Amino acid sequence: MGRIKSRRNGASRRVLRLPDLDYAKRAVLISLGSPYSKRAYEFAIDDFIAWYCSKPRLAFSRTVVLRYRLELEARRLAPATVNLRLAAVRRLAYEAADSGLLSPELAAGIRRVKGAKRIGVKLGNWLTVEQSRRLLGAPDNHTILGRRDRAILALLLGCGLRRGEVAKLTIGDLQQREGRWVVADLVGKGRHIRTVPVPSWVKMAIDDWISVAEVSAGRVFRCVSKSGSVWGDRITEKVIWHVVKKSAARAGVLNLAPHDCRRTCARLCHAAGGELEQIQFLLGHVSVETTERYLGCKQRLQLAVNDDIGLQL
Repeated sequence: MGRIKSRRNGASRRVLRLPDLDYAKRAVLISLGSPYSKRAYEFAIDDFIAWYCSKPRLAFSRTVVLRYRLELEARRLAPATVNLRLAAVRRLAYEAADSGLLSPELAAGIRRVKGAKRIGVKLGNWLTVEQSRRLLGAPDNHTILGRRDRAILALLLGCGLRRGEVAKLTIGDLQQREGRWVVADLVGKGRHIRTVPVPSWVKMAIDDWISVAEVSAGRVFRCVSKSGSVWGDRITEKVIWHVVKKSAARAGVLNLAPHDCRRTCARLCHAAGGELEQIQFLLGHVSVETTERYLGCKQRLQLAVNDDIGLQL
């Protein structure tokens, strides 16, 4: 990919055209290693480019990025979403400056744009032990499709895997280490490598599926037709999303996403006496603070502090 010359005299531009932005965008995506980051940054950059190109000849500067932040906040996006979009724009400015498309002074100004403040803690969605059991029992275990779906739910709840990690799991990933089954050397988000212990009941659910599906190599999970025939050599993350949604509806659990199963795994491990450090290893978090957020806040909702404050009518 050749370098784009911004002007014949070599001076950097202030107003970037669509080809310049597209060049910088490709440079950003190439520099990212994680497919999750690539997907998120590509969506964020496309959103900014669409907004930027809809305005009349705006200079790519700190003032413009501040206006974009106000636009994002006007959409009532979550602070975390706003900050992700701004991080992508900053990265876009860095690549444009490195390519000679934008002056270093303008890129430095964009870097100083602050993100949105996070006020309070968002209440996550966790399942109780009883709800988790109902979710695991929702698929019809007498059908091939039900056995596949149960194995998927078992990995989400029992091992805390991301749905992308479940979709990419292979037969060779399941190995025995120190006398037990594990998902060995799992490459997760940010290319972080971890080994995930597999409880015996989870391994039984997986074995039940691969036995009836006659899967001996390659990806563990495959597509299943309405007639019960196994086809293809993989499933997508979207399939796992539908598995969770369908099973949650049958179990009477509202607003459940696949990542909520990962949070539930963390909380149930902690409730069972698991050490915070070991839960961090299980989930593959770099920061223990991220693991603490997965465990949820200490707020008691059943015995809330404002229930008995002497103002009963």
